[in-house]
Amino acid sequence: MLNQEQLAEFAERGFLVLPKVVPRELVDSASRVIDELLEGEPPGPEVRGSHFYFRETVGTPALAALLTDSPAFGIAESLTGPGTLEVPWQVQVSLNIPPFPHRPGMHHLDGFPPEPDGRPGTFTMLAGVLMSDQLHDDGGNLWVWPGTHLTHAEYFREHGPDAFLAAGGYPPIRLPEPEQVHGRAGDLLLAHFLLGHNVGGNTSETTRRAVYFRVKRTGHDPRWRDFLQDPWLDYDAVCETAG
Repeated sequence: MLNQEQLAEFAERGFLVLPKVVPRELVDSASRVIDELLEGEPPGPEVRGSHFYFRETVGTPALAALLTDSPAFGIAESLTGPGTLEVPWQVQVSLNIPPFPHRPGMHHLDGFPPEPDGRPGTFTMLAGVLMSDQLHDDGGNLWVWPGTHLTHAEYFREHGPDAFLAAGGYPPIRLPEPEQVHGRAGDLLLAHFLLGHNVGGNTSETTRRAVYFRVKRTGHDPRWRDFLQDPWLDYDAVCETAG
């Protein structure tokens, strides 16, 4: 579980990278599933940069196990409260294929385009399991803009939550310097929904692999407007730390 220092770091920066959370055997099993996806549905030879596979968690138990059969889910709930999170229905395999000499110009938020009912596709947190080592910059790493979970909430308090839809996933906020996420296979990334992020470049010789889960707190959807304006609405433990 997370300690007070880690809760405070999440409150300030909007994300954590936790080492060696997912056991090697679960990573290896999920890696074999990714190998099968690549063999059965290979990206074209011209594909560079991002390539995704979306699957239902119930249909891909080896991928779901990265979250549900490891300490990852419990650690995520230590941000929100015991028994508060729902197991997501979908899992995303995210690849970054080299050579991809790309540098993102700005951030984005997930959740656009909106759901069929018009509601943006907000959620509580992104839980990502690194499936390959990403020890250096520009190896396909995810880029994040620390602290923008708070800046975004301030923006939506000022302009109203429907400004999310008007911005199309790109709220015009002032951005700090970005960071590239580093870690090894089996490390866990937890990131607030409101944290600005984007795909980075990959000038290494290795395809970056990660598996992402978009995790919601029970009862999140009806109060998405409040959540966009109050970043700690879904986060009981962090709310206590952040005051």
